Amino acid sequence: MSKQRRFFGTDGVRGRVGDEPITPETVLKLGWAAGCVLGKGATADHAKILIGKDTRVSGYLLESLLEAGLSAAGVDIRLLGPMPTPAIAYLTRTARARAGIVISASHNPYDDNGIKFFSSEGTKLPDDVELAIEEMMQQPLTTAGPATLGKAKRYDDAGGRYIEFCKSTFPHRMSLEGLKIVVDCANGAAYHIAPLVFSELGAEVVAVANEPDGFNINRECGATFPIFLKKTVLAHKADLGLALDGDGDRVIMVDSRGDIVDGDHLLYIIAADRQRSGRLRGGVVGTLMSNLGLEHACGKMNVPFRRAAVGDRHVLSMLIDQGWDLGGETSGHIICLDRATTGDGIIAALQVLAAMRESGKTLAEMRSGLEIYPQTMINVRMKRRFDVKESASVQQAIKAVESELADNGRVVLRASGTEPVVRVMVEGRDAVQVERLTRRLADSVQRAAEEAA
Repeated sequence: MSKQRRFFGTDGVRGRVGDEPITPETVLKLGWAAGCVLGKGATADHAKILIGKDTRVSGYLLESLLEAGLSAAGVDIRLLGPMPTPAIAYLTRTARARAGIVISASHNPYDDNGIKFFSSEGTKLPDDVELAIEEMMQQPLTTAGPATLGKAKRYDDAGGRYIEFCKSTFPHRMSLEGLKIVVDCANGAAYHIAPLVFSELGAEVVAVANEPDGFNINRECGATFPIFLKKTVLAHKADLGLALDGDGDRVIMVDSRGDIVDGDHLLYIIAADRQRSGRLRGGVVGTLMSNLGLEHACGKMNVPFRRAAVGDRHVLSMLIDQGWDLGGETSGHIICLDRATTGDGIIAALQVLAAMRESGKTLAEMRSGLEIYPQTMINVRMKRRFDVKESASVQQAIKAVESELADNGRVVLRASGTEPVVRVMVEGRDAVQVERLTRRLADSVQRAAEEAA
């Protein structure tokens, strides 16, 4: 089998609608190929695969194409409609489906879309299965006989089932009564789910960005645009606010003063609460971009901290390897493996709210235990790709910066995967020093790149 990936990236198949691979022809073939691979060995007459989507207008098109391809492969389909990505993972597992398909481009604008898959266990597909689907896409599309074509029908009360699951992850002895919470749904997949979860647990909910029209997903709202949440929290004099992204797997929060509580803060609050109560299994997994303050705060709590490569897939893989439960990214993609099989914005927010209720503290008080170190990043553009690891002068410059920072800072150099850019990042306790060292290191990278050109 060929190991070269043509369609699948790090998080499924994604692109601008109308451009390869998000074209009618390719998506139809993808549905058929996935049905052929995932439907093999079904014990019942037909394998069953769930399809859910976010609120992009292109979701109608892609859903129909996937449905047709799966049917042609002899696979039955259950349509969930608009549903958060983690809800599709959960429902795939509890419905005993062969797989789940998510139509979403997460936090991207409406004119992008993507397709990703969950296994029957509610986890990302193994690499070998994705490769098998790619291999099948190279074969001519054939249609199952008329008597064995797959059937499609709606999944009854999918939203209600997921709402009850989310509520079950919040301690039954607690409620959210007395809290006024702004819930920014990003005009995305959680627009009809998230407000109900928090209101049914007792909170007074101010729901915003909950009127999707197919085009306004993530537009000046949601986890990638927290300034909207900040303004709304202050305007309504709310106790706090939370903002999801378009597919509901990320969350960013805002306290009553309007201060943003990002993924590093959320990990710290959840980890500290679990450490105090003896419920923290192992340690915490962050990424290369997690703030050094989080690592130091974990150290003060005697909580092990590990860094994975950027991306929830890598965080999840390290959690499984370590046998730990808690990890995430600064962007607000938080994974609580003792609660769900994937990142879930609603469930992560509920863990933070439970910690607040347990401690009797406000969100502002909970976040104050984490000191976020100043961080500066410069994107160094060059004429062609340049491997900083192979440059002696760059490596010497890195060592010099690290020596000056000592234990109070760190350096990260990351090459872009899509353009000839090296991202130079330095963080430490002193903002002036951090900015000076970042510029110095970026200049060294620029000079080395020009000499190598």
